[in-house]
Order: sequence, then C-alpha cells, then structure tokens
Amino acid sequence: MATELSRTSWGGLAIGAPARPGGFFRVAQSAGVWWLIDPDGGRFLSKGVNTVRFDQDCILNTGRIPYAEACHRKYRSHAAWQSAAARRLSSWGFNTLGAWSDPAVRGAGASRLALTPNLDLGASFKERTRSGGEPSQAFPDVFDVQFAAHARSRAGELCAPLRQDPSVIGWFTDNELRWGPDWRGSDELLTVFLNLPGSSPGRRAAIAFLAERYRQFDDFNAVWRTTARSWEALPAIPRLMAPYRRGTVYERDPAVERASNSADLGRAAFVGDCDAFSGALARRYFEITKAAIRDADPNHMLLGCRFAYVPEPVVLAAAAGSVDVISFNCYGFDPTAPIDAYAATGKPCINTEFSFRSEDSGLPNTIGAAPQVATQADRARCFRHYVSAGLRRPSLVGYHWFEHADQPAEGRFDGENSNYGIVTIGDEVYEDLARTMTAVNEEADEIHSVPAQLAA
Repeated sequence: MATELSRTSWGGLAIGAPARPGGFFRVAQSAGVWWLIDPDGGRFLSKGVNTVRFDQDCILNTGRIPYAEACHRKYRSHAAWQSAAARRLSSWGFNTLGAWSDPAVRGAGASRLALTPNLDLGASFKERTRSGGEPSQAFPDVFDVQFAAHARSRAGELCAPLRQDPSVIGWFTDNELRWGPDWRGSDELLTVFLNLPGSSPGRRAAIAFLAERYRQFDDFNAVWRTTARSWEALPAIPRLMAPYRRGTVYERDPAVERASNSADLGRAAFVGDCDAFSGALARRYFEITKAAIRDADPNHMLLGCRFAYVPEPVVLAAAAGSVDVISFNCYGFDPTAPIDAYAATGKPCINTEFSFRSEDSGLPNTIGAAPQVATQADRARCFRHYVSAGLRRPSLVGYHWFEHADQPAEGRFDGENSNYGIVTIGDEVYEDLARTMTAVNEEADEIHSVPAQLAA
C-alpha cells in the first residue's frame, strides 16, 4: 500500500474523523460505504476464516481426526497449536475467527481476533427427534411454541456468557436454512408445512393461512385442486400435492416466471400463496430469533442466517427488518450480483463462505461446493479477483474464507473431501494462497474506501 495506515488495537482503521468508541462492534456508513465499527471506534472489515479448530473433521463413520493427529505430532499440545494458529492468521492479515472456530484462539496470539459464532437456533430445533419419534423437519416449525422456548434457552446458554465480551462481532442464527425449492427438495415451504404431521402447529398454521387468503373453499380448491370439499375436511388429507412446480430458487428466470404466471392465473395464485407464506414464515423466524438473542445479549449484533442463495424478496425483507447485517454464502467466481441483491434491502452484508478447490491438491474434490481450478496459483488468483470485486461494493463489511484446513480424502461427516484449506491436513501452508491472502487483506480497507469504485 502507498501509505502506512493507523490502526486500532482490533486492526480497524483509525484515520479521518474518529468514530466514537462504543464498547462493542456495530455498523455505520461513511461516504456511502458501509463499515463495521470496532470497539475502539475504528472502521473495520471482518476478514475471517471458518473452522479454525484443532479437531476439524472426523473421517466419515470413524472417530479419527487426521488434522488433529498431525497437529498433535507437530505442536505436542492443543494450547501450542492455538497459539501458532492465532499468530499465523494474524500474519496473513485475518482479524476474525469465522463460524465453527475454536473461540480460545482469539486470545492465543499477540493480536486480537474477533468472533462470529453460529448459534444454529433453527437447525438444532428441526433436527431433534421428539419423544414421539417424529422425523426431523425440512424447516424448523416456527409456529410451535416450543421453538420460541428452544431459541430462548439456546441463546441463554450460548450468548449470555459472552454478552460483555467485546471480541464478539455478532451472532449468526443459523447456516443455510432451506428457503424454498433447492438441492434438498423441490417442495415450496408452504407445501412442506401443509404436509407436516397432522397435529403439528405448523400444519395448522399453514391451513389457517390459506383459509384467511381465500375465505371461500371453492376458490382455494380451484387453484389447489385437492380431494377435500371443505376447510374442515382439508386436514384429513394425509399428503397435499402442489398443483404446480417451480424450479430452485437460485435457477429461476424472472422473465420466464412472469410469462408463466401471466399465461396461467391458477399458477399465479399458487405462486402468490407460496411467496406470501414464505414471507410470513420468515418474519416469524427472524422475530423469534431476534427476541431470543436480545433477551440474552443486548450488546452484540444480529448477523443473520447465512443464506445459501438469494431467497425470494419477501424473505429478504423479513430478514432486513430484524438483523443488523445480512450474511450469505456464495460459491462462485464473482460475488457482485448476490451482493447487489442483498444491498437492495438497505442493510450491509457479510460474505460468510467462499472458496476455490485445486485439482493439484491430491484430494478427490468429488463432494463439496466451490469452483475447481487447476493449480494452487489459480486458487490464489481467484481469491484476489473475488475479494477485490466484493470490496468494491459499498454494502460489503466482511468476507470469510471456507476453511482453515483441508478435508480428509476419505470424506468428513457428510462425505465432503475437498481442498478448501489454507493449510493441508498435515498443517502445511499453501504458500501461493497464503501470500496472496496476506496482500489482499492488507489492501482491502483501501479498496473498500474508494467511493469512485462504487459505480464500477
């Protein structure tokens, strides 16, 4: 960089008119550009790495953790690894421990590292098996009073002990919830809820939602074409089939959608039902999780649910009404289109997962997201382009690389076996990537500061 920048103890920019120290991280705009503001009042970009932990990734269906085995041989103790990892991250210009990281690493080096924990408020509720043997849910039943109780309990357990900790930037509520048809299933959220078990609060809420929209059952049935003949009879149908199918949320062409709805008013009504329900569901999810976190911790920001793709506008609007920062994961070569979509809400956003995998790593790379490139040098070039492009968008306040170390060749818990690491599974550094990360992290604040690039 051309000039040496003055920085706070957190690594934030301490130049220009100083921001008032607030004790905790927050967000603010300067010359039309969004920034995090660190506890010392410095302008801060969250430059993070996910899954910085000694015990990363058991081999599928075993208790073996090859990264931990290698680090035990190399460092002899967990504490020594924590110290080495903290120093190394800081030397690469990172200032944040991303999701699923060991929080003890933040204080193990000479430089401060910030935290962004993931609470899994929805995921931990939907995946649980109830005493009656009910299967896990595709989306948490936010209409169940037990969901609000669960969110309060979990937030109290995880957030309250850190409510006075200045190193916490904020809380992620979840990771990659399903907000419509995607790789996990073709059902709309409305049909997911209509087909919950008969006694489920979510099923009753979905039926009540439709009854409120249509009032006359015949009008509803003209669109949905069920075998029932009244609202009272509708709950007796074991499985309601959607009268129409849409593609995945992230593959839809808006022009095709408009044309299809114009050509078929029944489809238009069905789509309207689905989108309106998704909005109601999202508002309830974000309101409940916000209340649970705020009750346990009034000091730190809400960082959203780490969207896996840009959801329908009604879902984004619900998120924007309850979070301080919208978080999203984006695996591709360029993040600018998703960033612009999230920026339309008026809220700042943070890119919480991206990566590139190399064919020369020796790993299978057969399961997992992220583009594949030929060499480690290509990974480094892709990192530079991706991050630089994102930083030129005024709404971006951070970027978190996925992830610290490579996955096992045999596959982790879900089979992923990819070259995501800055280090190998033997804790050897990918030098091309690390050097480029260091350079880009050093330049990042300056790139983000230039208003002339906002319209580029």
